[in-house]
Amino acid sequence: MKSSRVSGIGLTAAAAAAALALAACSSAAGGGDQASSGGQQSSSAMPAPMPSPGTADGVTTNADVFGPACSQLPQGSAPGSLDSMGPQPVASAASTNPLLTKLVAAVKATNLVDTLNSQQGITVFAPADPAFNALGDAKFKALAKNPSQLAPILQYHVVGKRYDAKGLEQAGTVASLDPAGGPLKIEGSGENLTVNGAKVLCGNIPTKNATVFVIDKVLTPGTNKS
Repeated sequence: MKSSRVSGIGLTAAAAAAALALAACSSAAGGGDQASSGGQQSSSAMPAPMPSPGTADGVTTNADVFGPACSQLPQGSAPGSLDSMGPQPVASAASTNPLLTKLVAAVKATNLVDTLNSQQGITVFAPADPAFNALGDAKFKALAKNPSQLAPILQYHVVGKRYDAKGLEQAGTVASLDPAGGPLKIEGSGENLTVNGAKVLCGNIPTKNATVFVIDKVLTPGTNKS
């Protein structure tokens, strides 16, 4: 997102975008432990599809979704399914997915649902529940009670421009909404795409205002600062 946009919504808005991004992510797929289950969305017996060539605006469709955990998404038009999440803004989409309850809780704790839903053209890296669980319940609860500490972390998971997997691969590094957090480093491609070393469990998930990538770790601001 451009600096003017960031200033417009402020740090809290950024956090919202980040948090929600995670939420969108939630809808995307299960946590790291689910990645091992593998499988294509339509059939676990088939290999997961590879991301298709990138689009100029980063907007994706259900056919572009890829990753070993995509098969964990609800099917058909059930809440949390691709068909259900696609028309919804990212925070609303994430709230329907039982795999992103931690992220959704963080977004609600900071009253960022409406702010996140109102953003346009963003990319969200959404840690699955197991990624938040790795922080420990005590730390998570402490962050949820302290929005000033939680906001920069959530903000670091949101990019102010909409990217699909191919666009991220071509960019190499992207700027988050946390101005002090430094860049996000993109490595690998296809099924091996990572962001700051975190594996993509289910990527290219489309929502109304964001493209979501469910990842297996909570990203730490400052990781790539020189």
